[in-house]
Amino acid sequence: MIKSIGFVLYPDFQLLDAAGPSTAFELAGRIAGQEYDLQMLSRHGGLVASSSKIAVQTLALDLAGESFDTLITVGGEGHDKAMNCPDLKAFLQNHRVQTRRICSVCSGAFILASSGLLHGRRVTTHWQQAQKFNRLFPDVKLESDAIFIHDGPIWTSAGISAGIDLALALITHDLGEDIARQTAQQMVVFHRRPGGQSQFSALLEMDGGEDRFTALLGWIRTKLSERLTVDVLAKQVAMSPRNFSRAFRSSVGVSPAKAVERLRLEAAHERIKHSRLPIETIAVITGFHDPERMRRAFLRFFGASPQAMRRNAS
Repeated sequence: MIKSIGFVLYPDFQLLDAAGPSTAFELAGRIAGQEYDLQMLSRHGGLVASSSKIAVQTLALDLAGESFDTLITVGGEGHDKAMNCPDLKAFLQNHRVQTRRICSVCSGAFILASSGLLHGRRVTTHWQQAQKFNRLFPDVKLESDAIFIHDGPIWTSAGISAGIDLALALITHDLGEDIARQTAQQMVVFHRRPGGQSQFSALLEMDGGEDRFTALLGWIRTKLSERLTVDVLAKQVAMSPRNFSRAFRSSVGVSPAKAVERLRLEAAHERIKHSRLPIETIAVITGFHDPERMRRAFLRFFGASPQAMRRNAS
């Protein structure tokens, strides 16, 4: 049975948010011999210009069919205006019941949230939009570091290329693991990054541009199994603990304790994915020491336990 997928576009949308997933669906359908019916939709139809000024031909919302298997709202610079468009919101609200899956890429989550579709749901969006999203939609459970999240009929993904990860996950559900793998091979992308994987490296995220703290973060990464108190870290950069804590937070954006936890989580996550070491051993060598403490940190940060992430990786 052909599945109809509608992409909701608007002026100044991000081109790759639509082009990446639509290409994945096109290739998967061709490989499986079971094509998807892909439709680009917009408020008035016709050509809609992306933020890169490349325009895409679309069908007007009021001419679109009533039945879609999947609807995907894309992100982009124009999402602020789009999220306040009554026609877009009405379209999504009217299709929420009969549509099997409603999805977003990047800041497309703002449009779903403003339409009332995300209340109480676990979602993600681009990490740079997290603070704004939390401020506007406190009733939504944002997990700003995930690549994509599946919560019931709602699927949300992080920025730009994560839309391809989302599409591959949807293809897996529709057509199976083998078709998704072949599709990824055709696109020359990773077959599947787990939804809970970090959007970016902890070191890159926390590098505040000051050499003393950049070097310190690298040093911490080599000492994760040790006791890394504020006193220990302050001594490493020849500062008093009080001045160190204040300067570190100002430069890096998080407290020293949170930075250490982020680096431990990243190291533990990599070992869980790529090694056969027992989870108890990983907890020790990454500085969590107690597997239960590591499990709670994983649930809080990734939304999944170490055991679940190992199963997904395998």
